[in-house]
Amino acid sequence: MKRLLVPSAALLWGLQFAFLNPALALLLVALFDATPAQVGWVLAVYNAGGFVASLLVPAYADRAKDYLRPLLACGILTLALSALLAVSTSLPLAVVGLIVLGGPAGVGSSLLFAHLKHSGAGAADVMNTRAIVSFAWVAGPPLATFIMGALGNRAILLALGAVAVLNVATTAAMISRRRAATVEARLKSDDPDDGQLFSKTGVAAVVLGFIALQATNSAAVSIMGLFVTQGLGVDVIWAGIALGVSAALEIPALFLIGRLARRFSSRALIVSGCIAGITYYAAMAFVSNPATLIAIQVLNAWFFGIVAGVGLTLFQRLIPRPGLASGLYTNTRRLGAIVSGPIIAFGSTTALGYQGVFAACAALTVLALLVIVLAGRAPKRVPPKERLAAASAGPASGARS
Repeated sequence: MKRLLVPSAALLWGLQFAFLNPALALLLVALFDATPAQVGWVLAVYNAGGFVASLLVPAYADRAKDYLRPLLACGILTLALSALLAVSTSLPLAVVGLIVLGGPAGVGSSLLFAHLKHSGAGAADVMNTRAIVSFAWVAGPPLATFIMGALGNRAILLALGAVAVLNVATTAAMISRRRAATVEARLKSDDPDDGQLFSKTGVAAVVLGFIALQATNSAAVSIMGLFVTQGLGVDVIWAGIALGVSAALEIPALFLIGRLARRFSSRALIVSGCIAGITYYAAMAFVSNPATLIAIQVLNAWFFGIVAGVGLTLFQRLIPRPGLASGLYTNTRRLGAIVSGPIIAFGSTTALGYQGVFAACAALTVLALLVIVLAGRAPKRVPPKERLAAASAGPASGARS
């Protein structure tokens, strides 16, 4: 039962976001009569609140060296948010709820991964857990739309509340079984990168590189429907099939990456992922039929599996505070979504049209790869005693592995 707690928590936290995030815009329109402009502003404010919360809440957890009790609070806040949205008829009140309750509640997944790092989990364990979250994202949106179609829009809030209750129960069980872990235990690792030291400039470069990689993925996903209908001239269902195939393939990719992480360095895996991404985006710029579109999704799955799995473990290694590391990695996704707007705007105005967006993504991936590789060039090796001192010192120690 103890071994099932973390996988169960990963599945439930994945389902929470897979239920709420894709359905939120529809709920704002259906329940609060929001206009398209209002939906845009509400989502922007909600995401801004999530950005701030993903820095403040993990920072508090780092200071307390306790990630499970804040995780428990996130589950309770999710339950309160689902109740508020279910009974409220006022859009301003819903917005306040999304900021005050939804922002901190959305940090749950980051805290779960911070807890894994703090309790001594290796890179393979983190990636396997991330694969379960990916599975939740594959199953969650179709399940959410089925619930809303069969039982009405408010029914998804009941389902969200039920998931929140299970999250609270799972987290409470983890707290009851928790055992104190020493710094020495947390440093035990079979990671090939163990003992590497990056400068603060190197860490900043890695963060910027991953923002760029996340931006390319966000742009590609956002433009897929338009590319399929107007670029290829086929039914929009092919966009859904392509994204679904890529998401499904990401799950076994993450399990495989977890095994490879025991033998190869993060830099080698990131290079393989970026090469797959560059090849995928370049192929998308010239793809002309749905069969090829589906076939090359294996490249996209490997690329994003590397970004999601290796990226998270790399941040946890470079930044000594697990909460800050996981929260900062999560925010590269949010910032990448912002950067994706100019990528789409620039790429779609080129002579290639929507294919130009993928060409721009390929170029940006090349740049990100160079930045990340150069940032990790010739890192110093740090003996265990110094690594122990770095982990104990916390924020004052800078960015250390």
